[in-house]
Amino acid sequence: MVNVVLFEPEIPPNTGNIGRLCHALEAQLHLIEPLGFSIDEKSLRRAGLDYWKELNPKTWADWSAFVEGEAPQNLHYFTTKVQSTYWDATYRAGDYLVFGPETRGLPESLLHESPELCRVIPQKRGRSLNLATSVGIAVYEAVRQIDHSSEI
Repeated sequence: MVNVVLFEPEIPPNTGNIGRLCHALEAQLHLIEPLGFSIDEKSLRRAGLDYWKELNPKTWADWSAFVEGEAPQNLHYFTTKVQSTYWDATYRAGDYLVFGPETRGLPESLLHESPELCRVIPQKRGRSLNLATSVGIAVYEAVRQIDHSSEI
């Protein structure tokens, strides 16, 4: 389906909710370290994430390891710092939807490197949406487009 990439996520419940979404849609979850929490078995059990093993997220030591190991094609960077909306993008099966950490977003260097890959979820007020909400909005737009094009 699609790949969801969380770059240095900080808040465990957000990652748990995103993991649940990925599990439900059979999307691959990628976690780029460092993480702001532990994903050891005890922590996952305590958080009620009993589906985590079925989800089988891929954890990467850093962005370079992810790029080298995954060789991602069709990246979409989500940020509040651009005008190009998420619904103007074309999504295909296998795309990578990349989201930054809750408190600072994706690194400016990454955004400047490929501005044509940057997407925004417009809003009328506030700084930004919750990370899990943003991932849900973006993933379901990708699923809508992929379903519509019969690529699944």
